[in-house]
Amino acid sequence: MSESLSKDLNLNALFIGDKAENGQIYKALLNELVDEHLGWRQNYMPQDMPIITPEEKSSASFEHTVNKTKDVLSEISARMRTHSVPWHNAGRYWGHMNSETLMPSLLAYNFAMLWNGNNVAYESSPATSQMEEEVGMEFAKLMSYKDGWGHIVADGSLANLEGLWYARNIKSLPLAMKEVTPELVAGKSDWELMNLSTEEIMNLLDSVPEKIDEIKAHSARSGKHLEKLGKWLVPQTKHYSWLKAADIIGIGLDQVIPVPVDHNYRMDINELEKIVRGLAAEKTPILGVVGVVGSTEEGAIDGIDKIVALRRVLEKDGIYFYLHVDAAYGGYGRAIFLDEDNNFIPFEDLKDVHYKYNVFTENKDYILEEVHSAYKAIEEAESVTIDPHKMGYVPYSAGGIVIKDIRMRDVISYFATYVFEKGADIPALLGAYILEGSKAGATAASVWAAHHVLPLNVTGYGKLMGASIEGAHRFYNFLNDLSFKVGDKEIEVHPLTYPDFNMVDYVFKEKGNDDLVAMNKLNHDVYDYSSYVKGSIYGNEFLTSHTDFAIPDYGNSPLQFVNQLGFSDEEWNRAGKVTVLRASVMTPYMNKEEHFEEYAEKIKAALQEKLEKIYADQLLASEAK
Repeated sequence: MSESLSKDLNLNALFIGDKAENGQIYKALLNELVDEHLGWRQNYMPQDMPIITPEEKSSASFEHTVNKTKDVLSEISARMRTHSVPWHNAGRYWGHMNSETLMPSLLAYNFAMLWNGNNVAYESSPATSQMEEEVGMEFAKLMSYKDGWGHIVADGSLANLEGLWYARNIKSLPLAMKEVTPELVAGKSDWELMNLSTEEIMNLLDSVPEKIDEIKAHSARSGKHLEKLGKWLVPQTKHYSWLKAADIIGIGLDQVIPVPVDHNYRMDINELEKIVRGLAAEKTPILGVVGVVGSTEEGAIDGIDKIVALRRVLEKDGIYFYLHVDAAYGGYGRAIFLDEDNNFIPFEDLKDVHYKYNVFTENKDYILEEVHSAYKAIEEAESVTIDPHKMGYVPYSAGGIVIKDIRMRDVISYFATYVFEKGADIPALLGAYILEGSKAGATAASVWAAHHVLPLNVTGYGKLMGASIEGAHRFYNFLNDLSFKVGDKEIEVHPLTYPDFNMVDYVFKEKGNDDLVAMNKLNHDVYDYSSYVKGSIYGNEFLTSHTDFAIPDYGNSPLQFVNQLGFSDEEWNRAGKVTVLRASVMTPYMNKEEHFEEYAEKIKAALQEKLEKIYADQLLASEAK
């Protein structure tokens, strides 16, 4: 993409629009694509006569069936319009990880769906299998992996499972080598074998290509050595899928250790080192560590650079662990740090480059240096989860996984003859190296289209990430100065933390209240009135989501925030949790000041009305006692 074109890239041309402003463009392009598909069908073997004749189309049964189809579609339309969430709205939806989806992605999905390609096998989907292969390489380039590889999965949960699958099999290979090719690892103790780096293990495997299948047969995939692989360390902010993955993959929940997070909800590196060294002192290996880039509840960015630095220190002491980055939510954020040549931009140059490409509407310091450092260090991780259906703005269901070293594929590969032949010359061989079986080719087309309209760097996706981040900062600043009066009560709004990325958590607190349980109820009530719980979603003027930070999951990491709100340690222990409202600010429209200011007054009025209803409900409840 030329520099002038990338500068002129207009994000508003890429969405159907808050009020369907680009609806006619969408319909026109969709009609063109459908016509092309219909022509493709008609032009294949024109000597063949049509199976469906005009006479049959005029029959009563045919007309009845068409009418039945129309009735069913009408019911679907009614249900969707009645019960769906208007997350497309420019400035009223401040909730879950959903937003406008890119029009090119929708069109590509609609179009490719007509072919119904199955990307598990090239012969079933030549066009979309090649697209997925290209998408995987684009994922690798986004992570600055020189010899990497990736592919699309159904979602981040499956990508995480696949990441643990890689870690489990790779970690077990040295023990398998000891059984099959002992000369490869001669002179090394089991402890040393369990602390070889991933690169060392892959190099050893590479040296005996004729023995790879036999070594794999003696690895963890056989059921051997599982109890010897050690612990899997995840931050307290982990996604719930990690527990499922440990269960399914055979590691077991007892091997999963939560690492405390600090008051910014990032992994506490000092605590991580204590845990690792404590386990090492007992000769318990570390199977791997997960760093999160964009935690589900807070949008926090773990210090991946600090985890990498710790691993280097530990490696000198003979301790090594596999590193997986769960960037399901924040992975596409790395595009904002890559220049037009896909080089990682030094922090001191970042602001100038963003100004050059109009990433933000205002030339402010939106990006923290520690966040920049964390994103830079992702290139040191063995594998990364990334979800196009989140910050990639493509339709569900599209997750993704990337590996640093393409050779890693061989440790999990299976070759089923009816789907793929080992050694065959196939342009895009996916099924042998992935967890899933059948998978939609339309998804690959959708992600491919997004990547080719919006390059995965500052000239494309970087601008979209910038719009989201700037909108989040506007919302954060708006909440910081917000308070309400309901009768003689004053209710203040308190954001949880300065956003690392684009998520803003916050609470409503009645001034003078020292009852944390009561504050939690107030925030849950606000959520009820701002969601499907209380009446029609479509008529709701402000929508949000919520979550709980509870002691069993978070320990005392929320305590600093709770104390700042005026609650004592004793009150925190009594309540056992803090309920917060959560806004994943994915809207691409709230980056401009004039647009945000227009909605700010509407949001404030909607919240005022909700609070008045809540306090009226409280009064009625107290009078009824």
